[in-house]
Amino acid sequence: MSPLSPAKPSPSSRSSGPADATPNRLHQVVVLTGASSGIGRATALAFAAQGASLVLAARNHEALQSVADECAQAGARTLAVATDVTDPSAMSALARTAIDHFGHVDMWINNVGVGAVGRFEDTPLESHRRVVEANLLGHMHGAYAIVPHFRARGGGTLVNMISLGGWVATPFATAYTASKFGIRGFSESLRAELSDCPGIHVCEVFPTFVDSPGMSHGANYSGHRVAPPPPVVDPRRVANALVALATRPRARTYIGAPARPGILMHALAPNLMARVLGWVGGVAMRRAAPAGRTDGNLFEPSRGCAIDGGFRQKSQPAGALWLGLGTLAAVAGAVYLSSNARSTR
Repeated sequence: MSPLSPAKPSPSSRSSGPADATPNRLHQVVVLTGASSGIGRATALAFAAQGASLVLAARNHEALQSVADECAQAGARTLAVATDVTDPSAMSALARTAIDHFGHVDMWINNVGVGAVGRFEDTPLESHRRVVEANLLGHMHGAYAIVPHFRARGGGTLVNMISLGGWVATPFATAYTASKFGIRGFSESLRAELSDCPGIHVCEVFPTFVDSPGMSHGANYSGHRVAPPPPVVDPRRVANALVALATRPRARTYIGAPARPGILMHALAPNLMARVLGWVGGVAMRRAAPAGRTDGNLFEPSRGCAIDGGFRQKSQPAGALWLGLGTLAAVAGAVYLSSNARSTR
């Protein structure tokens, strides 16, 4: 699918009446990309329940309108804007549309994330490029569109959805890993650059594997069915964390038990971590059922608008893989401390 023309409200889009004036409700204007399914849909509904005004963006107009209507039924002022994040002009137009419609933007959430599973050399180069365009450049396009507005207002919250993949490399998903590492570096650099404006917050969010349709919707060139390793996180838990950032912004939010052990393991023994993940991933891939090659949602919008991916019902005993990685992290830490102690004698 070629990038959409500059974003504009669909003729069938609508906004509800004035926001509820009930105390303790969230009277903020929030722009959310990737809002049609998974974490995005759960987040839109969570913000709507708190009374936020929402500008929702995604490529799939039908699915986007569905969540916009549901948010409006919850009493939130909503606007659905068909947008492809890989098109910088469309993202600029999304920001202008939000500001023109609601007067300002308080929070911008870069939530789009796509992936391509398969050996690096078996994955088409254009698919690698598309993953980086959607994930890394999509986040940069969003920031570029809204940061001038935040500077003019003297405040605002920019949220970049990353994942544990921004710290821990994922074998058989090289472009995805590259994009997530890139978003983390971009976020840290931008936060430093915006330190002269303390009212602007750049927030990074690192969930572990989430039970969303994202993996089913993604590209797959591996020849096998793919599924996230347990334990998988409920998308609504991620949504609640994003809502919390609206009133309590923080630089980094980690979601899911394996996050910190995985990051520690990578910091202390990155080569060992890579070998373990490569071995585990290879074994899992060989044992998986066969599946045909597909470009998934890289070049066409995802079909469907579900929040859940259905992986929690199929998961193995929770945390077996990550318990092993946590143990490896502890061993790596002990080795690291022991070697440091010997070197200082």
